[in-house]
Amino acid sequence: MQIQSVRGFHDILEKEAKKFRKVSQTAREVLKLYNFEEIILPVVEYTELFQRSVGEATDIVQKEMFVFEDRKGRTLALRPEGTASTVRAFIQHKLYALRPYWKLFYEGPMFRYERPQAGRYRQFHQIGAEVFGVAEPHADAEIIKIAYDILEKLGIKNVVVEINSLGCKKDREAYRTALLEYLHGVKEELCSDCINRMERNPLRVLDCKVETCKAAVKESPKIVNFLCEECKEHYEKLKEYLKELNVPFRENYNLVRGLDYYTRTVFEAVSEELGLTLIAGGRYDYLVEELGGPPTPALGFALGVERLMLLLEDEEEGFRDAYFIIPFGDEKVYKYALKVAETLRKQGKVAELSYRKGGLKKQLELANKMKYKYAVIVGEDELKEGVVTIKNMETGEQRVEKI
Repeated sequence: MQIQSVRGFHDILEKEAKKFRKVSQTAREVLKLYNFEEIILPVVEYTELFQRSVGEATDIVQKEMFVFEDRKGRTLALRPEGTASTVRAFIQHKLYALRPYWKLFYEGPMFRYERPQAGRYRQFHQIGAEVFGVAEPHADAEIIKIAYDILEKLGIKNVVVEINSLGCKKDREAYRTALLEYLHGVKEELCSDCINRMERNPLRVLDCKVETCKAAVKESPKIVNFLCEECKEHYEKLKEYLKELNVPFRENYNLVRGLDYYTRTVFEAVSEELGLTLIAGGRYDYLVEELGGPPTPALGFALGVERLMLLLEDEEEGFRDAYFIIPFGDEKVYKYALKVAETLRKQGKVAELSYRKGGLKKQLELANKMKYKYAVIVGEDELKEGVVTIKNMETGEQRVEKI
C-alpha cells in the first residue's frame, strides 16, 4: 500500500512554497516596521488552556481540537490558535513585570479537525500579533492598520474591513438578556447547533454560517445599542482613528468572532472574491487575568497564510539568477569546479555543481530546463588558465572570466 499524507495535512511544494514565504516575509517586514518582537511558541499545550480561554461552548473546543493523553494521563492538545499560548507565555514568564507594554508576534502551524476545503486545512499556518498593556483605542486602530498594510503590500484587492464592538462584561450581560429573548422567538428557524449554543453563549448564534440562522438573526438586537458610555467612546474613537489612517471599513453589528475571550473591538478583513476571512482579531482585556495573570488590557490579530496564498498570482517562470557549474575532465578539474562554486557562494551568488554526467549539449539542456541563467563551464583549459567560461542561457552570450 502506498502511504499518503493524512487528510487535511498537505505538502506545500515549489510555486506554492514561494507564495507561502512571500506571505510570511511580507507580514514579518510590516510587523518589524511597527516594532513587534517574535515569540516562538510550542505546538502542544495542556487542553485546559484552550478550554478556559477559547471557551468550552465554541466549535473549536467542542469539535475541532486534536486532543490526546500523555503517558501520565494528562490531556494535551495540538494548538488550534496562537493567542491563548501567547497569553500563557506572557503570564508564565512574568513579562508584565519587565515592561509597561509588549508587542509580540508568532508564526507557525495550528491544528483543527474540520472539513478540508480551499484555504482551510486540518494543519494550517497562522501569523499573529499581540499587544499587552495598552487600553487606548489608537492601539486598536493601529492593529487593524497593520493587518491592512500586510494585505496592501501583498497586492490583495477586493478586501473589506468589518468592525464591531462587543462592549465590556456589564454591556454583554444586558445584551445577552435581550438577545436571548429575541432568539427564543425565532428558535424554530435556528439549526440544532445554534439551539445548543443559545443558553451557553447566545452571541455565538450571530456567528453561525448556516443561511437560515443568518436570516433569523438579521433583525436581532444590536450590541452597539447596549454599550456603556466608556465603551461607546472607545468605539467612536476607533472609527475616528481608522479614518485618520485611511483604512476603509464598514460596521457589521453581527460580527462577534468565534472565540469567547473577545471584548470591545472585533474586526475581520474579508475577501469579497473568496467570501473568506483573511485576517481577524480584536481586543481581549480580561483574558490575562482569567488565566491567572494581573489585569492587563490586550488585543491582537491572526492571519491565515494558506488563505492569503489563494489570492496571490503565480510568479512568471523566468530564468533564476543562479549559476550551474559544469565540470569536464579529471579529478583535478572537479576539485577546481568545487572551488569555483565556493567562490561564487562567498560572493553571495547562488551556485550549484552539476550532479549529472554527460556531454556539454546535455548539460546545457539541463541548465536550461532547470532555469539557471548562467552555465559555468569548467574544463582542463579553464583549470590551466585559472578562469571559467560563463554562458548566459537567456541571451546565448558567452564570456571568459577569472574567478
